[in-house]
Amino acid sequence: MQARALTWVVGLLLLAGALALPLGTARLGLPLWPLGRPLLLSVGFAAVVLLLRAATPAASAIGLLICFLLAEAPAAWSRYAKDTAEHWLLAALAALFVLTFAATKYGRGKKEARGLSESRRGRSASQIVANLGIAGLFAAVGWYEGCVAALAEAAADTVSSEIGQATGHRARLVTTGQIVPSGTDGGVTTAGTVAGLAAAAIVVAIGSGHHALWPTQVVTWMAAGAGLYFDSLLGATVERRGWMGNDLVNFSSTLCAAVLASIF
Repeated sequence: MQARALTWVVGLLLLAGALALPLGTARLGLPLWPLGRPLLLSVGFAAVVLLLRAATPAASAIGLLICFLLAEAPAAWSRYAKDTAEHWLLAALAALFVLTFAATKYGRGKKEARGLSESRRGRSASQIVANLGIAGLFAAVGWYEGCVAALAEAAADTVSSEIGQATGHRARLVTTGQIVPSGTDGGVTTAGTVAGLAAAAIVVAIGSGHHALWPTQVVTWMAAGAGLYFDSLLGATVERRGWMGNDLVNFSSTLCAAVLASIF
């Protein structure tokens, strides 16, 4: 129920955000052809995702909206040049996709044997909303650092989980340090954490583009790391008790990262 409600609410907000600029442009009597390139890029991205079976058709449609937001929203931003912002955000999204796709495939046989592998149909619409919805919404309102931090946290979360499960190392609960099987909600492994933070660093470095390493990139990376920790904390507490589903936990964690990056 939580996942379905999250998908509908955030999905409608993403759709509204994606339609806002074209409708506003048409109302002002301006040409719509400049939006053709972002739309083509978004359709191409969704098609690649479908061909690789990395997501279901519904999830690919949500991904198309998010990609379009990352591509079109910079046109309304005042602090960044349109071509620069668009270029780096789309590159960050591509880096996230490559990193998470590779991590999901890594050690798949071992994960399948332990019942931890992702469905071969790919990620669902609720998973895409949970991991990328905040990035799309922050892009729509022009909060650049928050968008990059959300993308970085999503990459860190997926990579850390997939690598931790693939290695088979015992995990420890982030709250008590108790040893638990890998894949346990709130359990973290050293290998997974290191891999996740490295993935976040890559996404931040690409998404921040030409901005200085300090403070922009470092602060954004730290915000993504805080979001990753928050994800584990929620997993070890409210998710284990059945109060929150995994999708809502992931959504909350990307929101945490995005807000921290925007504040600091």
